[in-house]
Formats: sequence, structure tokens, C-alpha cells
Amino acid sequence: MLFHSLTFALFFAPVFALYCALDQRRQNALLLAASLYFYGAWDVRFLGLLIASASIDYIAALRMAATCDMRLRRRWLRLSLAGNFGILGFFKYCNFFVGSFQELLGSVGFATNSWAPSIVLPVGISFYTFQAVSYAVDVYRGELQPIRRYGDYLLFVTFFPQLVAGPIERAGRLIPQILGPRRMTWDGWCSGSLLLLIGLFKKMAVADMVAPYADRIFESHRSLSAATLWFGLYCFALQIYADFSGYSDMARGLARILGFELVENFRQPYFAANITDFWRRWHVSLSEWLRDYVYIPLGGNRGGKIATYRNLLATMLLGGFWHGASWNFVAWGGFHGLMLALHKLWTSRGAPASAQTWIPRPKYLSHGRAAAEAAT
Repeated sequence: MLFHSLTFALFFAPVFALYCALDQRRQNALLLAASLYFYGAWDVRFLGLLIASASIDYIAALRMAATCDMRLRRRWLRLSLAGNFGILGFFKYCNFFVGSFQELLGSVGFATNSWAPSIVLPVGISFYTFQAVSYAVDVYRGELQPIRRYGDYLLFVTFFPQLVAGPIERAGRLIPQILGPRRMTWDGWCSGSLLLLIGLFKKMAVADMVAPYADRIFESHRSLSAATLWFGLYCFALQIYADFSGYSDMARGLARILGFELVENFRQPYFAANITDFWRRWHVSLSEWLRDYVYIPLGGNRGGKIATYRNLLATMLLGGFWHGASWNFVAWGGFHGLMLALHKLWTSRGAPASAQTWIPRPKYLSHGRAAAEAAT
């Protein structure tokens, strides 16, 4: 059920009409039912998987908050992380690892059958997994109090405007909007509708229009001139930006119409001054997630320059692998990690490594716990 399809319009219209007539508690119940239906419309087989994964995180968060014993808290966090990353790893990366192992055996002379398990990738699993992990980690750190009502937590994970392609929302930002007071206003409806139209334009009038040119050029790249190849490259760059940012704009617009505010995911990244600035602008919710849950826990800028460059490279390798299960994405992530490290080396010569940060920490994280406590 794509946002730019007639099917989605027929889904959203009655949901919105009923939503306007309900109080907030019933609005949340309606949004949860609509979100589960929305996800089930993609593939109902994976609806139970999503609910099971969310249930593990919900219970683990409650148990972590119920004890001061750090050993028990770590055990519950490990259970949550194992559940999330175990499910993600199996469905997204099993085929990749099996295929890579077969290629490795073949390269050293062992005959192998070209076999791989037939595993269908659940839609949106990379996005909702990272969102759920951030919630569990924030509760473990004491930055958030867990949600008491199961339905409210399930809505946080499944909120349909951003369920299948982000942005990756933080609990400290989205949960207060689910639990606390929110208002639907005429200005919100107008600005949300404008965002929705901008996203539709990016997707349908830009991304879908240039995609055939990029596809044809890439398919015949061996027989084309350098100028044509450059044209194809720019078409692809425009396609991937307009497609992804257009979807994010539509998600933000739909959420704003409903009285929610989602994080801005793209900030004109092709106008970035350098590679570090680019990652402040491109897929912002993922960049901030990688910084706060991978880069900083690895040591961030602490520990000297070599450790900083290592942490940047490791973080971007993981970011590349998150995008897709292939060595191309691993190489892409490694390239960006190397470029970030070289840029930091260039700009921080003579300055301590801790003098610069990769991406500014969002202000809402500093008061996320207080907001969540007030909302509950």
C-alpha cells in the first residue's frame, strides 16, 4: 500500500474522518488498528512477527525499569537486542551469508551446490528494528521511563506514516506525542498537506521520471560514452534522493495532518559543503541513530585520533550493511567511513580529537526522560 496509490487514499480517507471525531485515547486505538491493517496489507504473514518482536521489547523495558540491579538490567537488554537483531539478521542477512560462504568454498576448490534458503524480507524491518532498539537502550540508560500500556507501545513501533521507510523516530520524541496532549489545527492540516504534495511531486514527477533513464544507461554501460554515463549517474543521484526524501516528506505530512511531528530526514544534502556536512543532511534519523547507539558507545571522539577514525569506519560499515545485504553496500559504507575519517583528519589537525563531533546531538534527547515521565 504505497502512499501515492489510490489504495492508500481509500484507506486514509475513512481513517482520518473517524480520527477527527474521537478523543485522544480512542484516536490511539484507531491509529493502532489502522497501522496493523496497513502493515498486514503488505504481507499479513509478517504481522505476527512484528507483534512478537514488539512484545519482547515491551516486557524487557518494564523489567529493566523494575530493578536497580544492573546485572538484571543488562540481561533484559541483551534479550531485547538478541530478539531484534536475531530476527533482523535471519530475515535480511541469512541469504547473504549463505551465498558468501558458498562463494568462499568455491574459491578454494570445494564444489558446492548453488543453494540458498528462500527467505522473504519483511517490509520495513530495518526501520522498526532500529526504532525498537533505541527505545530499549534509552530505558536501560535511564533516559526514558517505559510505556505502561501495551497498545501505546505497539503504536510507537507501528505508527503507519513512518513504519515501512522511516524516519526512524526516537522514543523521547514520539512517545510524548502518543501519550501527551496533541492538537489538530488548520495550520497543521495545511502545512501537512503541502508536505504531502511536495513528497508526491518528488516521487511521481521526479524520481519515477528519471528512473528509466538511469536504468537503461546502467544496463548498457559498456557500450556508452563517458558523457552518457555521467548523465546516468546524475539521473540515479536525483532518483534516489527524490524517491527517499519524497517518501519522508509524505510521511511527515501525513503525521502532521494527524497532529504528530516527525523528525526532518533530509536537509538539502546535495548542497553539503563536505562529507561530514552531507551526513548531517542525508537520512538524518539514521545518521543520528548510528552516532548515538554505535559511534558514541564505541568511544566516539574519545581515546585519541586513531580510535576516532576506527570508530567512524566501523560505524559507517554497519550503516552500509544496514542499507543492504551485499558486499557493494559494505564497500559503500567503508568508503564513506574512510572519507569521514580523512575529513576529520584534515579539519582537526592541531586540535584535540574531542574538539569536534560527528553530528550535533539533538536537543530533545537531553529532556527525553522528563518528557516521557510527564506524559506517563
